[in-house]
Amino acid sequence: MNDKNIFRWILALSGVVFVLIAVLESKLIAPVAEANIPAFAYKLPALNAVLNGSCFVLLWVSLYFIKQKNIAIHKRINLIVFGLSALFIVSYVLFHYFVPETLYPKGAPARGFYLILLLSHILLSAIVLPMVLLSFYHGLKNNVEKHRKLVRFTFPIWLYVTLTGVVVYFMISPYYNFPA
Repeated sequence: MNDKNIFRWILALSGVVFVLIAVLESKLIAPVAEANIPAFAYKLPALNAVLNGSCFVLLWVSLYFIKQKNIAIHKRINLIVFGLSALFIVSYVLFHYFVPETLYPKGAPARGFYLILLLSHILLSAIVLPMVLLSFYHGLKNNVEKHRKLVRFTFPIWLYVTLTGVVVYFMISPYYNFPA
């Protein structure tokens, strides 16, 4: 498969993920009755924060190893980050499928900051997914120049998305109304 076809597949996959999340967020799919929500679903936001935080740290570790010219460890760490990110997407989709949305309270003093942070997190998440997939493709194919050019933009955005994912979790978690 050539680069053009890979790019099309990456855009298609990114589009499917984006549409799936948009459909879940819009609640076009009928919500699950509260009595039918599995207990594990309430643990998913904390798991997502751990996954995001782990990716944030591992991305920095990956940068350290590539600066040391240790390509083998750099690749291994990036594969771990890729796997954790894929697990995050599955966990995120499952949570939003099962659990009703928690809104940040209207009168809360940090609401404006939270909404701006959340919006930037969501928009950059949608943008960074195809960039990550393309970066991984070129990295795995040893297209070093293309990989480097992409990663210059992908890395800081991905870092921001992983860090803001953790911050958003800590800001919204006090307002979760989950059963004990």
